[in-house]
Amino acid sequence: MQKSSVGIVSPRIERFEEPLHFAGGGSLPAYELVFETYGELNESASNALLICHALSGHHHAAGYHSETDRKPGWWDACIGPGKPIDTRRFFVVSLNNLGGCHGSTGPASENPKTGKAFGPEFPQPQVDDWVDAQARLADRLGIDCWAAVVGGSLGGMQAMAWSLRYPERLRHCVVIAAAMKLSAQNIAFNEIARRAIMSDPDFSGGYYLREGKQPTQGLALARMVGHITYLSDDAMASRFGRELQPGSGDDTEDGAPQFQIESYLRYQGQQFSSVFDANSYVLMTRALDQFDLAAAYGGDAVAAFAKASCDYLVLSFSTDWRFSPARSREIVDSLLAAERPVSYAEIEADEGHDAFLLPVPRYLAVLNAYLKRVQA
Repeated sequence: MQKSSVGIVSPRIERFEEPLHFAGGGSLPAYELVFETYGELNESASNALLICHALSGHHHAAGYHSETDRKPGWWDACIGPGKPIDTRRFFVVSLNNLGGCHGSTGPASENPKTGKAFGPEFPQPQVDDWVDAQARLADRLGIDCWAAVVGGSLGGMQAMAWSLRYPERLRHCVVIAAAMKLSAQNIAFNEIARRAIMSDPDFSGGYYLREGKQPTQGLALARMVGHITYLSDDAMASRFGRELQPGSGDDTEDGAPQFQIESYLRYQGQQFSSVFDANSYVLMTRALDQFDLAAAYGGDAVAAFAKASCDYLVLSFSTDWRFSPARSREIVDSLLAAERPVSYAEIEADEGHDAFLLPVPRYLAVLNAYLKRVQA
């Protein structure tokens, strides 16, 4: 275990009995949120920082759940003592969003009306619904105003939504590798992933848990498609190139992977399908597709950001083609036109969209410098 780790952490659960009505229709009469915290909340509750997770993320952002864990939380590179999100100074909150499959109420949870898993009957959440649930959690924790709300990818969309939905409740908004809305190409990739899942015979219209099934093949394929979009061509070329699997010949009539990239993608798909819920993946990708920051403002992003009162940091990565630097510059241009304080950096990185999860030196340096301002 690293000295800079937050160490052994334990998830916490908060149950809410107040109904939550979803923006797109439907509601939950009661629900649970699972979350983790790192560091200590100061007396004035002014040092709290919220981490919003990306599509397949969850509450376990840093540290370890046991001494035998092989890997730490998904953003351990950034969270911990002496790291950019310094837990000696910040009280960090990371939660699993509603509709997820890592402890918060979601499609695999019991529907109190039927006594069976919600499955496809779980209401479709939107980013604003997640933000509302996060605000209720902040109330429970005694946090009136976040020092910063931070997120990458879909998490960055949540951070921006926070700055518009609760402008008085955050001082800084950190948006990493995100966009104000998805491109048609991005929506297309998500639809292919959903079709892969729904076309699996074991999907059973989303009622697979009631039938004791799992659409693992469809979910694995969906993950493979998604994973390709998170990596850059340079990253795949340097890591795999056209290298053959050891012992493979020129042909693989039995369907075994011939190239290392094939083996890697199959492994990623199989691993993911063993820990993630297919209905959650469908819900999460739809929420991603439906997000449009300026929709409620007549499509005018400048008018939207004029409502905000926080400072912004926007970061992008040079080889990210899923959420390209051009999309981040659109955010920055709109913020400048709205006369909001904003800092921007495009980080040179070969890793593509996934770079926001990795310890890229300049990325960590920029994030560290900005968060020192937040601390002050």
